[in-house]
Amino acid sequence: MRFSPMFAGALGALGLLLSLPTTASAGDPKFEYGKKEEVKKVEWKAGALAGLAITTGNSRTTTGTVGAKASRKAGSNKFEAEANGAYARSSIFLANDADGSGSIDGSEVTRPAQTTTRAWMVKGRYDRFLTEHNSLYITAVASGDKPAGKDFVGGTQFGYSRQVYKDDKHEVKAEVGYDFSYENAVLDASGVAIHSARLFVGYEGTVTKDTGVQGQVESLHNVNSLDTAAGEVSAFEDTRVNSMVALTTKLFEDISFRFSFTAKYDHAPSRRPPFSIPYAADYVPLADELDTRTEATLIVNFL
Repeated sequence: MRFSPMFAGALGALGLLLSLPTTASAGDPKFEYGKKEEVKKVEWKAGALAGLAITTGNSRTTTGTVGAKASRKAGSNKFEAEANGAYARSSIFLANDADGSGSIDGSEVTRPAQTTTRAWMVKGRYDRFLTEHNSLYITAVASGDKPAGKDFVGGTQFGYSRQVYKDDKHEVKAEVGYDFSYENAVLDASGVAIHSARLFVGYEGTVTKDTGVQGQVESLHNVNSLDTAAGEVSAFEDTRVNSMVALTTKLFEDISFRFSFTAKYDHAPSRRPPFSIPYAADYVPLADELDTRTEATLIVNFL
């Protein structure tokens, strides 16, 4: 596949712009699932994306995102690994009428810089297919999201997966299992261990030969009580829901365009990260319960 230098440059610039995150969280959704495919020999797949934008002068921002995914299939075994990260920092003008004069002079204008996105995630998953419609899975994941109050999150999942329905254009999967998560909050280095029941439903559909849609919902329900920095949380009060919808269409043989929306809900969020000045002893601000991410990306498959 050959392009003119001008077209190739334009395509590269478009990829950088489209791959930038639009919210303050890259998140760590653990809700992907595996499906059995006919594999007569060992098959590898890999792809990656990256984006960077920097502005200076009146607007000062730095935004970047990276991601990579690889899989290996052989017989009744499948292994997948992926990693992604997002970072954004901005500087804005702030005015404070410190002397109460009703007007702002030069000494009352500041331009602080603040990190608004600082998230990363690495994950591996192994599927062992028992029959055409039934399989066992195990995953391991590590992530961090400081704006959401989570310095480090690590854990594992395992359970049973079944193909509920499949025809030429539609496929529905369901999974049940166990989830263990260990969370280190930004303001609580002691860490919290969460044991949860896991439920998952996933859908994949074909719109045209080159276009597909995907939807996934995962819910995690804690079965143990938690002693967190924000207070005690009883069993089944730390419900977490991860959901995603996406549309992917092939542009060229190895290049695809993907538009996706991800939402993550945490009924018992961590405390919000501190400012340079600490919070008052009786003030415990919590992070938002809902984080969303909307992405438009170009995906390059190189294996």
